[in-house]
Amino acid sequence: MPNQGLSVSDVVGVDVFLTPTAAQQRNFGSLLVLGDSSVIDVEERLRLYTDLDAIGADFGESAPEYEAADVFFEQNPQPAQIYIGRWAATATSATLRGGILSAAQQSLTNFTGISNGSLQITIGGTTYQLTSLNFTGATNLNGVAATLQGALSTAATVEWDANNGNFWIFSTNLGALATIGFASPQGSGQDVSALLALTSATAQYVVQGISPETIETGVNTLLDLSNLWYGLQIASTAEVADADAVTVGEIIEGQTISHIMGITTAETGVLSTESNSDLASLLNAVRLKRVFCQYSSETPFASASALGRAFTVNFEGSNTTITLDFQQEPGVNVEFLTETQNAALLAKKANVFVEYDNNTAILQPGVMSDGTFFDIVHGTDWLQNALQTALWNLFYTAGTKIPQTDAGVGREIATCTVVMEQSVANGLVAPGVWNGPAVGALVPGQTLTKGYYIYAPPIATQTQADRAARKSPVLQIAMKLAGAIQDVDVIVNVNP
Repeated sequence: MPNQGLSVSDVVGVDVFLTPTAAQQRNFGSLLVLGDSSVIDVEERLRLYTDLDAIGADFGESAPEYEAADVFFEQNPQPAQIYIGRWAATATSATLRGGILSAAQQSLTNFTGISNGSLQITIGGTTYQLTSLNFTGATNLNGVAATLQGALSTAATVEWDANNGNFWIFSTNLGALATIGFASPQGSGQDVSALLALTSATAQYVVQGISPETIETGVNTLLDLSNLWYGLQIASTAEVADADAVTVGEIIEGQTISHIMGITTAETGVLSTESNSDLASLLNAVRLKRVFCQYSSETPFASASALGRAFTVNFEGSNTTITLDFQQEPGVNVEFLTETQNAALLAKKANVFVEYDNNTAILQPGVMSDGTFFDIVHGTDWLQNALQTALWNLFYTAGTKIPQTDAGVGREIATCTVVMEQSVANGLVAPGVWNGPAVGALVPGQTLTKGYYIYAPPIATQTQADRAARKSPVLQIAMKLAGAIQDVDVIVNVNP
């Protein structure tokens, strides 16, 4: 074989290193609707949807989860996605979730030729030996499920899920003692356990029953499960007491990773200055900054509409931030209030979609239960995450170290500057007079011409302990919120 010559790499060595993919910012436009319908079991707990039709197909159009999603998606512009979560408000069944059958596996001819099928399955500690399963008369897969249901009698319910393409078995018994296992061959006749995708090798999973859980437990479970969602809307058939709603609000308030909660009340006490036991009063009394409370006499999940409008904001755009005041709520019944009733609502920091005497209706005033405007909470949550993610990516994708020098700190400041410039571009931050404490060279009364000021002390001022621990000097950012004009007075002087 001819000599191929010496390797070029002996003289010119080239290595290609791929930069790690940067971390993504959180999605501040994602709502979790937490309901108690049994469509989602307590193993799955959370399901993502991008359109209302898919929710209707799974839950039906009368389910609270659908109603909340409906007003959320009715907003214009329309939000992009929603999560539906499961709260086990009542005891749950043990469930065997069958495997997804392909189109070929769903062909009815796979079943109608079987007149002596068999399988075995243990439910509630009892093993059921099912034999002589006759599918020859089935006209669809619902009929196949009905045959299996008949053999199990009252031990369980069997369903065919046409939307997802699988069989389900639900134990009749509920609660912590409700158990179920995978199906397996029975030993006689023609085994159908794998054909139905109910075996340990073919099914998706089994989940055992649980006792009823409080709404607080349900919310904490979803918080532990995922931080992909930002907003929370409870939409259940089970009634949530006002005290429990306040507790959930306090749970949301205490999270390290930011979340907010929307809640709607139809209590007429909200409209009275004499009442201090209604939901809005209770939320306001504990000054919850992360709860948006709305009064609606006829639309149970009206607050989901407000969240739907807010969650269309794209913080990476130009002039995209909004205030919820003056926004519309498609699908929400408008309220007709007296000036006294409206004043009571405003005093309790509750929101309402209300009619004015010029034949227009608006959402007002767009505040959280402590009086903070919604857009401030939403915008600063985005800003916190944007700064955190940007600095993380600075270190994560650098390839080499960020030196513990003034130049290294300068790279941190430059990274923060990019984020702060975007906060100006999207309308969250704007130039204005600084009225806060002195920061670096910035003093009260000085104009922030950019809308923000970033300061870091010289690296030489660090303590030896901080330097040895490789800490950065603290970065301080002073910024001026753009705010929003929501009220105006006009004085007209007339000279006759």
